[in-house]
Amino acid sequence: MADNNKAMGILANKVAPPQSYVIAPTLGFIQTYFEIEPLIRKVEQAAGQAFQQNPDTPARIIATSLGGVIWVEVLSRHPEWWGRFESLVLLGSPIGGADLARMVGPFGWGIGMAKHLGQSRRALAERLTVEIPTLVVAGNTTDGGDGTVPIESTKLKHAHFICLDGVDHPGLRTHPAVVKVIQEFWSQPREPFPASEENVVSKLIAHFRSVPGITDASEKGFSRARNVFSFADGVSIRIWTNLLGVNHIFIVNNHGKCKYAAFVGWIHSAGLQRAISTAIQSFQD
Repeated sequence: MADNNKAMGILANKVAPPQSYVIAPTLGFIQTYFEIEPLIRKVEQAAGQAFQQNPDTPARIIATSLGGVIWVEVLSRHPEWWGRFESLVLLGSPIGGADLARMVGPFGWGIGMAKHLGQSRRALAERLTVEIPTLVVAGNTTDGGDGTVPIESTKLKHAHFICLDGVDHPGLRTHPAVVKVIQEFWSQPREPFPASEENVVSKLIAHFRSVPGITDASEKGFSRARNVFSFADGVSIRIWTNLLGVNHIFIVNNHGKCKYAAFVGWIHSAGLQRAISTAIQSFQD
């Protein structure tokens, strides 16, 4: 949001191999505040035109923040393009939904672009990451996010993941560390990352991500959360309700480290409580 194509064009030219053809479409500064569909169509048109002009040239995508959400939508609509892409790089993209956007539109009605950024597109994205080698880069300046997007919201199954401490959300387009990790990712052929082995923590995260209205969040409030239930291996579920009555949930590993944080709006609080009861019953073995 609130960006033009200059920073991304500069980043692309820094990391692109020699003789690359760089395309950095401008979506319009003002337009990024309103509806996502016209932006999807612009990227779709630019990609389709580039493929027609360069029918035998492999492609790579670098997208930051809202751009990553747009590319997930574009690629989901064009599976015939997947084989053309050597890699997909997502920089601070709230694929799981942006908590700030949900705060703007807490009932899911949405205001402008917030109604789109508050939605989770993880299911769409993880169909892509199985097929296209993907690098996810998150920034961390707040012990759980880059100041705009929570780290957890950027994570995807089958994607290679790197978190850069000290890099904020705008810095993901310009920081030298970002240039370095992209170049390293491209330095050798990559394959989709195998899904990690399931355990109680991963099962709990998947369970709560399916709760209607839930949004990935930072660890804010974790220190004030109370324990609801501890499993035999030490993994626990904790909850915290902020001053506005918004319910947050935290999944904590057996070392006391928060591995997942999320919240639901008021209208989905009952659903979260039911999900907690179901989790306690289902994951004790």
